[in-house]
Formats: sequence, structure tokens, C-alpha cells
Amino acid sequence: MSSLRSMVAAVLVCLLAACKAGPNFVAPHEPTPPAYAGASDEAAAPGSPRAAGDQAPDSFWWRQFHDAELDRLEDLTASGNLDLKSAYLRIVEARIEVQSARAQGLPSLNAAASFEREQLGVAGILKSQGITPGANSASTQALISSLERPINIYQLGFDASWELDLFGKVRRSVEGADAQSAAAAESRNDLLVSLQAEVAQTYLQLRAGQMLRQITRGLVSDQKEIVDLTIDRQLHGLTSEGDAETARGQLSNLESQLPQYEQTIAMSRHALAVLSGQPPEALDSEFGETGALPDLPAVVPVGLPSTLARRRPDIRNSEAALHAATAQVGVSVASMFPDVSLSGTYGLRNIGTGFLFDWSSRFYTFGPSISVPIFHGGALVANVRLSRAEAAAAALSYRKTVLNALQEVEDGLTGLHEDAQRCSALRETVAADQRALDIDLDSFRHGLVNYITVLTVQLQTVQARQQLAQALLTQATDLVKLYKALGGGWEGTPDVARAAVAPRR
Repeated sequence: MSSLRSMVAAVLVCLLAACKAGPNFVAPHEPTPPAYAGASDEAAAPGSPRAAGDQAPDSFWWRQFHDAELDRLEDLTASGNLDLKSAYLRIVEARIEVQSARAQGLPSLNAAASFEREQLGVAGILKSQGITPGANSASTQALISSLERPINIYQLGFDASWELDLFGKVRRSVEGADAQSAAAAESRNDLLVSLQAEVAQTYLQLRAGQMLRQITRGLVSDQKEIVDLTIDRQLHGLTSEGDAETARGQLSNLESQLPQYEQTIAMSRHALAVLSGQPPEALDSEFGETGALPDLPAVVPVGLPSTLARRRPDIRNSEAALHAATAQVGVSVASMFPDVSLSGTYGLRNIGTGFLFDWSSRFYTFGPSISVPIFHGGALVANVRLSRAEAAAAALSYRKTVLNALQEVEDGLTGLHEDAQRCSALRETVAADQRALDIDLDSFRHGLVNYITVLTVQLQTVQARQQLAQALLTQATDLVKLYKALGGGWEGTPDVARAAVAPRR
């Protein structure tokens, strides 16, 4: 019979040990459309990429530009950016919090040693009870006198305690800490994705600045030739002084545009250096004097909306935050149940060091304790309600994050389509204006038209070429925004804990 009771008790203990208060976390599944509305199998405009929904997105999307300089900058930023290093440290902190939470469910053991000099004051206690030591026998007086003498007490011992996690409070705390650690890692991944896009956009701005500077320098050179020709014709009475001054004014106007391109190039270089964790002037000798925007890929794989939640770190971060909030509900619910703990003490105590380690000097205490919450003014119930409200808010935040991500992808696809149409039209405009300018310049050299006619077409051509360059930059940066909206680029990064604490050589 006693063995049966022992087995029943053991089963009850195991069942209680497996109990965890509060709801179990279930990964959310926000409904998504079967395909992106902006993805199409139709051929894109010449020179523009086509969004393909039947192919999985490329994680390391910047390699699709086939630009070695851009690849190098992305690697430098991933290894040297200071914000990323701070994010690494936040992940380390979160992992330490997990270790601390796990330790709450383990037994604790302490060792202690003490020395005290003590006088008991027995005579005073006896007098307070109406007992006069002098009225007792000699043996009693001797005993009281010995107890009145100060004594040394030496003590060595251990004490241990273990709070039994019967209702899962500690396990829910560990679960929440694990989720917070995952959220910290996803925050770092989200930062990395943003930095990769920022590096690419800044690099494209630098190359566009170099391209516009080169175009303007060519126009300045051509205009100088026109100025010389106009002055020569004025000296021979073939054109007016007004034409010569107009040609000079157009030359000055073109030259005035060069400083803004120089500023754009310099600021882009400085930004790229700081993004990679270097001083602003570190890349001043890089990138050369001339440059052009890299060619865009012919096809941009966008995949299916259902895979977006696994690729976007911000969505994964929101899911981890929801998991942590759900675990906190379990912690608050478990706080309403009794706390049961086991504690014990074992040690050696004596008034002399010679007998301190004698077996008869041992002492010990052992026993369970239970703490039952009875009245806390409604604080425990309020904590449960608060944690449930926070979990509901986290669920809404997750849904909003998913919807925003879908919107960013759809906006990116729309922008990519419109950029393709605009770039195609501007290419035709530039080609037509250039043909008209060549014809008018030839006529001007042969004295068939005045410079005003040439200037009108020239201004149109310059404006069209600048608009095309800006449109190409917009198209490239919009493509980068689309890549960012699709996520990716954070996979396969080195272990964050080691990267965070590794010393710089």
C-alpha cells in the first residue's frame, strides 16, 4: 500500500512539473495573396528589368548589378559598421538574459563561514525572572558564571534552496527571454538589410554624379568650340555680338553645374566611408574620376507573398515580440499560484577550533516551504489583464508589419514599371533632340542659321540628357528599394556572439 502511495505521489509530481500556466504560443499565419499584382510575365521595356513571380528572390541581391566596387562596399559595411556592432552587443546581452532566466529554475548552493564573540547575559535574564544567582548551590553558580563568560563561536556550513517550478513560471520566463533574444537577432538583421540598401543607393548616387559630371564636361567642351566659332564669325561680320554673348552665357551656365556634381560625389564618398566604419576621407582616392551607373539585371525574381514573412527580418522580429508577449501572459498567470520551495542548511559549529570538525559539532535544517498569494489588492489580476492586452497589441503589430511589407513590395513593383516607361520615353527624346542638334550645328557652321536657333535645341538636349540620367538613377534606386522590401541579405552572417566580443587586431 505504501509503495502504491509513493507511485501516485511521483506521478502527481511529474504532472505538476510538466504544467505551464498561460497560453502556448502558436506562430501566426497572416493571409497573403497568391501572387503580387505587380509581377508580370510580360516583356519589360528595353534596358529595364522584368519582375518574375515564379522565381525565388536572390538573398545577395546587390551581386545582380555585377559591380565589384559595390560588392566590396557591401562586405566592408557588413564587417565594419558601428551600428551593426552595437546590435551584435545587444544580441549578446539578450543571450545573457536567457542564461539568467534559466538559472532561476536551478537549485542554489552557498557556502558560509563566520566567527562571533558572544556574551549571553544569563545572569540578567535570571534576575528578570526573580532568580538570584547567589541563592543557588555552588554548582549552579559555577554554571551561571561559566555561561556569563564571553565565548567565541566558529561556524562553517552550506545552505541550499530550490524553488520548484510547478506551474511553469520560470519556464515561461525562459521562453520569453528566448523570444527576446530572437527579436534582438532579427533587429540586427533588419538593420543589416537597411544598411545594404543604403550603401547601394549611396553608391548609385555617386556613380550618377560622376556620369552627370562627365556629361556636363563634354557639353562644356563642345560649348567652348561654339563660343570660339561664334566669336570668329562675329569678327568677320557674319553674326551679331548678341550671339557671341549668348554663347558665352550658355558656357557659364554649363560650368556652374559642375560644382553641385562635385559636391554630390564627395558627400557620397564620405557617407560610404562612415557606413563602413571608417573616417570620412578614407575613400577619397577610390572610385576614379569617371563612372557610370551599373547595368540593371534583366529579371528581378520576387517570389510569392507567402514567403515574405520568412525573408523579412522586421516580420520575424514582430513574431518574436508576439511570442515574448504570449510567454509573459504565462508568467503573470503563474504568479497567482503558490510558490513551493525546498531549503536546507548543514554545517559545523563550536566554541573552539579544536572540536570544530568533530562529528558531534554538526547541525542541519531541512524542509519545504509554501507561499500562497491571498490578497494583493488586485495587483496580480491586473498584471494578467495587462499582459493579455500587450499580447493582443503585439498580434495587431505583427499583422500591420505584414501588411506594410506587402505594400512596400507592391509599391516597388509599380515604381519599377513606371520607371521603365519613363526611361524608355526619355531615351527616345534624347536621341531625337541630339539628331536635331547635330543638324542645327551643321547648319550654324555653314552660316545657314543663327545661334539662337542652335541654343534652343541645345537647351532641350541638355535638359533631356540630365532628365534621362536622373531617371536612370531613380530606376536603379527604386530597384534597390524593391530588393530591400523583399528582404534577404542577412542570411549566412557570422555568429553574432563571437563577432561582438572578438578583439580588433
